[in-house]
Amino acid sequence: MSPQQGVTPQRPASPQDQPVEQQPVVLSTNSPAALKVGTQQIIPKNLASEIKVTSKANSQNAETSKRVLKVRSMVESLSVPLVADAEEEAEGDLDSPGTLRRGLRSTSYRRAVVSGMDFNGSSNFKKKNRMSQPILKAVVEDKEKFSSLGRIKKKMLKGQGTFDGEENAVLYQNYKEKALDIDSDEESEPREQKSDEKIVFHYKPLRSTWSQLSVVKKNGLSEAISQEERKRQEAIFEVISSEHSYLLSLEILIRMFKNSRELSLTMTKTESHHLFSNITDVYEASKKFFKELEARHQNNIFIDDISDIVEKHTSSTFDPYVKYCTNEVYQQRTLQKLLATNPAFKEVLSRIESHEDCRNLPMISFLILPMQRVTRLPLLMDTICQKTPKNSPKYENCKQALKEVSKLVRLCNEGARKMERTEMMYTINSQLEFKIKPFPLVSSSRWLVKRGELTAYVEDTGLFSKRTSKQQVYFFLFNDVLIITKKKSEESYNVTDYSLRDQLVVQQCDNEDLTTSPVKNASTMLYSRQSSAAHLFRLAVLSNHAGEKVEMLLGAETQSDRARWITALGRDRDGQKTDRTTLTQVEIIRTYTAKQSDELSLQVADVVLVYQKVNDGWYEGERLRDGERGWFPMECAKEITCRATIDKNMERMGRLLGLETNV
Repeated sequence: MSPQQGVTPQRPASPQDQPVEQQPVVLSTNSPAALKVGTQQIIPKNLASEIKVTSKANSQNAETSKRVLKVRSMVESLSVPLVADAEEEAEGDLDSPGTLRRGLRSTSYRRAVVSGMDFNGSSNFKKKNRMSQPILKAVVEDKEKFSSLGRIKKKMLKGQGTFDGEENAVLYQNYKEKALDIDSDEESEPREQKSDEKIVFHYKPLRSTWSQLSVVKKNGLSEAISQEERKRQEAIFEVISSEHSYLLSLEILIRMFKNSRELSLTMTKTESHHLFSNITDVYEASKKFFKELEARHQNNIFIDDISDIVEKHTSSTFDPYVKYCTNEVYQQRTLQKLLATNPAFKEVLSRIESHEDCRNLPMISFLILPMQRVTRLPLLMDTICQKTPKNSPKYENCKQALKEVSKLVRLCNEGARKMERTEMMYTINSQLEFKIKPFPLVSSSRWLVKRGELTAYVEDTGLFSKRTSKQQVYFFLFNDVLIITKKKSEESYNVTDYSLRDQLVVQQCDNEDLTTSPVKNASTMLYSRQSSAAHLFRLAVLSNHAGEKVEMLLGAETQSDRARWITALGRDRDGQKTDRTTLTQVEIIRTYTAKQSDELSLQVADVVLVYQKVNDGWYEGERLRDGERGWFPMECAKEITCRATIDKNMERMGRLLGLETNV
């Protein structure tokens, strides 16, 4: 088939009441549509492999050394689809032309075309001879395969084998939950495209939805229930299938990385413990959870509810998640240190990551999976809640399960946050040198909000005149106190002043306001330094450590840096309640990891309510799934414009956080 045609042919469904007859094999190149453009056509190289043609009586003109291409996955019998499980594939001859290869069943024709052809270099195509014209051969099916496939289908009718075989082995890093998609309420089945019935083509998706399961199709369950109930079944099945995918990834993490003797020899036991923590306990918890989910799925393909299973395991089995997430700070630091200072570790790690079982994914993508999974569970359960009738007992059960899952997420977040904050406090305390009356900094109820360097403009009084000069100051802003220092080195700061946070008044300072600045003659000096003049703000300390009032004119390097300092220094920023329904919503399209204390870490498909937008490329927003607030780059997000989607997101936020909304 010519790739330029862009046709996605499908196999017509045969009536169930007619006896199954083995029909002749139809090659795509022999179809009427294909014959219009000729039988000598280009096919993707990815769908073919090289074989040697043996010299026989019927092929005397073929040289023994001549190599041709055998076609993969492009031929299918009209009577039986060539989709086999491990039992069937083992019976076939894998070396025979046309035999399906397991690794190619998930490769779409279009993807193969795009990756196999150089459209930009069409003029040099013939010169380079990049792709030979293959010889297409019909596949002769063995009768034993038909009976084997029949036995497999009987097993599927009993609800078994849904997650068996490598076809469904999608790692969680590549698993895209529809529940995380803002348009997840749309039809789960793609619209069927018109196709030439004579062209035979089979497409196997990376993973199956509930409606795509063979037993569901065979029994017509998808058409026998309402559209809302079908969406509910899809949401329930997604919890099960995503847990299976997640379990596979954890197994690879333990087998390939944690249990690697070669890797363990490159680090100490303490480093290994910080790196992998209690991941084995997390794996066992997930295994128990999936076992019950799969048992219910096998018992009946039409699942009534899974809320009881989710609530049970979240409230008891999932305790290891809290410990694992609490260790996240040590985990990240240990990995960074090993990569930067341990060449042997880096070399062995790189070799393991390139192993085919790891699918070229970095170890860090496996290590963060428990954190990702625990934060996605509330969204998955909320989707089930959304699809369940509100007047049914199942709705209340689902809400209770959602409540338990949300509680688990809060415990994990608090554990990780507490560990990070405590360690940060001890580190900062060791770096400060008080030139004034000291006070005890370390406290279990104190944490760092923001830190950084600013330019302070101060007035110097001379013998005959007054002049304005600038000084560099370094601020440590905690949730209850501001410490003003002068930086000596990266790990040493002299404390010059401090004040309680409720004694601070901050105000943005525009250029035209400089004439009224408390600092005399500041205007002329500031305009001569354009790098700071556009990003000024005032800070008034009503009572400092000595009980005195101090006014400061400060300059930030960027517009966003000024906005972030004004937001952080502002007293009780949540004092004024904002109507969340009026806020812009954005969807995260690129993962972002917070680099400063006032930033927000985000995952793909997260929804964020935007409170501030700064022109140099930063948002301040509130994460919908847990209410966390912080700054992040605009380039990581795209604005949501659909009103229906915005309203549904607010309803979801209300369920997840128990907020009052106007929706």
